[in-house]
Amino acid sequence: MRLTVLGSGTSVPHPRRASSAHWLETAVGSVLLDASAPVAHRMAEENLDWVGLDAVWISHFHLDHVGGLAPLLFGTKHAPQTRGRQKPLRIFGPHGLEKLFRAFDGANDYNLTKQPFPLEFHEVAPLEKFEILKGVRAETFSTPHTAESLALRLTDESGALLVYTSDTGYTQALADFGHGADLFLMECSFPHSKPVETHLELKDAMRLAELSGARRVMLSHLYPEWDEIDLPAEAKKLWPGETLEATDGLKVEIGQN
Repeated sequence: MRLTVLGSGTSVPHPRRASSAHWLETAVGSVLLDASAPVAHRMAEENLDWVGLDAVWISHFHLDHVGGLAPLLFGTKHAPQTRGRQKPLRIFGPHGLEKLFRAFDGANDYNLTKQPFPLEFHEVAPLEKFEILKGVRAETFSTPHTAESLALRLTDESGALLVYTSDTGYTQALADFGHGADLFLMECSFPHSKPVETHLELKDAMRLAELSGARRVMLSHLYPEWDEIDLPAEAKKLWPGETLEATDGLKVEIGQN
């Protein structure tokens, strides 16, 4: 598997960080992990096969994670590149996802479900197991952020394992969910002194890294408070493993020796 960071930031406008989105390429297809407002253009900027995107994962309903879904589908509906596409686009997320999408769609009678290709919505519950792509197993975990927020655990046929927390507060159970991850992709909104309990700061993330036994950690969803801080160096003071700072455009192989 290969991960491309499309957006390492938050809802706060930033000159170098778009809001939350990550592209996962597997041997059997691609998954978009969250869809912030800039996501359609970020995929194009990174020369990714947005026309052939197989699946979308929406972790929760804050706009910096779901606000780009309707514009993306507005684009695919009208783009000449999608005229010949026949395979479905499958969109996964928590219960309430389709209702939210219908509200976006109905705001101006966009008819976004009338695509050149089939569009499928799949709502999943906490602790549910399913195939997000053929041969890529998925499992969810309810996180302390919003009522619907879900973390995602993905394992491909080679055994490569990615765990994506999206936005979350601290809970030790998340370390169990991330156990043995080749890449534990965590939010880490603040370096310290977090103003809310429903996000992580560095000491929280490093505690989860230690308890999970993850091979590598990547920290994303970084507020501007991280600017001018050497994230990997600060992380090394708290956990001896490898911690990557998510930056827009960063590409990482998962499950490689």
